[in-house]
Amino acid sequence: MTSRTRFARFTAVTAVAAISAFGLAACSSGGSANSNGDAVEIEYLHRLPDGEGMTPVNEIVDRWNEENPDIQVKATKFDGAATDMILKLETDVKAGKASCLAQLGYSEVPQMFVKGLVEDVADEAAKYADDFSEGAYAMMTVGDAVVGLPQDTGPLVYYYNDTAFKELGLSVPATLEELGTHAATAAAAGKYAAAFTPDEALSWLSAQSAAAGDVWFGSTDDGWTVETEGPGSQKVAAFWQGLVDNKQTLVTERWGEGFTQALNDGALIGHVGAAWEAGFLLDSLDGTPAEGQWRVAQLPDFGAGAVTGPDGGSGVAVMKGCEHPAEAMKFNAWFNTQTDDLASQGLVIAANGTPETSEKMLRQFGGQDVLAELATASANLNPDFVYAPGFASLTKMNETASNVAGGSATVADIFTTAGTTALETLEDLGLPTNK
Repeated sequence: MTSRTRFARFTAVTAVAAISAFGLAACSSGGSANSNGDAVEIEYLHRLPDGEGMTPVNEIVDRWNEENPDIQVKATKFDGAATDMILKLETDVKAGKASCLAQLGYSEVPQMFVKGLVEDVADEAAKYADDFSEGAYAMMTVGDAVVGLPQDTGPLVYYYNDTAFKELGLSVPATLEELGTHAATAAAAGKYAAAFTPDEALSWLSAQSAAAGDVWFGSTDDGWTVETEGPGSQKVAAFWQGLVDNKQTLVTERWGEGFTQALNDGALIGHVGAAWEAGFLLDSLDGTPAEGQWRVAQLPDFGAGAVTGPDGGSGVAVMKGCEHPAEAMKFNAWFNTQTDDLASQGLVIAANGTPETSEKMLRQFGGQDVLAELATASANLNPDFVYAPGFASLTKMNETASNVAGGSATVADIFTTAGTTALETLEDLGLPTNK
C-alpha cells in the first residue's frame, strides 16, 4: 500500500548492528513444504484467555485443520505472564526449538526484531495487508521488515455515562478543548468527566500523543531518534495539568479500588480508555440502576483530526527458525480474520470488518453497537506511531505520573522522563542513538 511509505522508517544498518550486538546468528527458514510430501506442521503459541462463553482457540484451529490437510496447526496456550512468555521464546529460539508462530504485544515487536528473534516475512505479509487496519499493521513492522500480522488493537476511545451527561446538559465531546469544558461543568456538580490514571501513564499518555499527531521514534543513518516532547505531547500535558490543578479530574490508579468505586457511586461519568476495556469496564454496574447508561464514542479530536493512538494490542509473529514461513503466514492471516471467534475472546480485532456485538455489551451499553464503534477507532489509529526497542520497559513514566497528584512533578515531566529513559534504554540495548 502506497500510504505505508508514511510509516516511521528504521534503517537496516540499525537492525544489523543490533543483531550483531546480541550475537544471534540468523536461523534458516526451510522451504514451503516438507520434502517427503507429509503435511506441514505449524505450532502457534498464544496467551488468549479461552474463558467461559468464548470460542476456544483449539476449536478455531480444528476448523482450519479440517479444511487444510496439508498445513496442520497445533495451538498451545501459555498461562504465564507476557514477560515470561518473551523469555521462553528467546530461550527457545536460541535452542532452535521455538514455535513457528507466537503472540507478541506490539511494544515487544521492535526489541524482538533487533535481537534477531523473529523472521522478516514482508513479502508474505504484503499478500494480506489490505485485510487489516493500517495502524495495526504498522505495529508489526520495523522499517521495511514485517514480522507477522496484527491480531487485536487497543485504540483510545471515550466512555461516558449518557444519562449523567444529559442531566448536566453535556454532549459527546468532539475536541480536547470541549472535553476540558465538560470536565469543569462536571466538577462543579461533584462529578468527573475524566480520570487521570498514573499506573497507565506509559501506554495511555503515549497513545494520547499519537492521537495528537506526534511520532515518538524514528531513525537516521546515525541511529535512533526519540522525540517525546513534541507539540502533541505538550498539548496533552497542558490539558491534564489544567484538570489536575483545578481538581476537575479524578486522580486514581486505573487498577485500584478508587476507580471502580467512583464508577459505582456515579462520581466518574467519563473516561479516556483503551477499546479493550469495553469488555469489562461496566461489569460492576450489572444489576444496578446504572446498568445500560454508558456509551462509547470516538476519542475527541486531540488536534490531528479523526486520529487515535495505540494503548495495547498484539499480533502474531513468525519466530526465527520457522521452517515454513509461507504456510505459517497463510494460517496467520486466516486465523486473525476469524472476526466473530476472536471477538468472543474479548479482542478488539485488527482485521477489517465488524463482528457482532455480544448480548452482554448490548445490555451494558444500552443497546449500542459497541464493536462497530470500536472498529471505527481501530481504523483511525495513527499509522505513523510505532514503538522502539525497549518501550515496554519505560515504566519510569508511571513513577513520575504517580508524583503528579502530590505536586512534586508535573504532567510535562512524564514526557521528559519518557524521552530520557527511552534513550538510556536504547543505549543499554547496544543500539546507536542520534541525540
